[in-house]
Amino acid sequence: MTEVYITEDCIQAMSNIEDDSVDMVFADPPYNLQLNKSLHRPDHSDVSGVDHEWDKFRSFEEYDKFTINWLTEVKRILKPNGTIWVIGSYHNIYRVGSVLQNLGY
Repeated sequence: MTEVYITEDCIQAMSNIEDDSVDMVFADPPYNLQLNKSLHRPDHSDVSGVDHEWDKFRSFEEYDKFTINWLTEVKRILKPNGTIWVIGSYHNIYRVGSVLQNLGY
């Protein structure tokens, strides 16, 4: 088995992969975590925001569109019995989960 790590624009890179050819996708997508004020976890520790360009979206709609696009490509390249693992936080994982459901995963 060959492992391939994609560290470039994922949607563009996946467009070059054959349909139904991937056994597993492990994704750590942007969290869309820009903070305008302090945010605390239940244990009262501070949550650090993300200020990198790759994590900046103008709106939830833009973030959802990006999520739909990359998950659509993943669904196309995954084998019928393939699996996907997605890393997230409570800031984005429910949005990602909703898209997964809507796409019929």
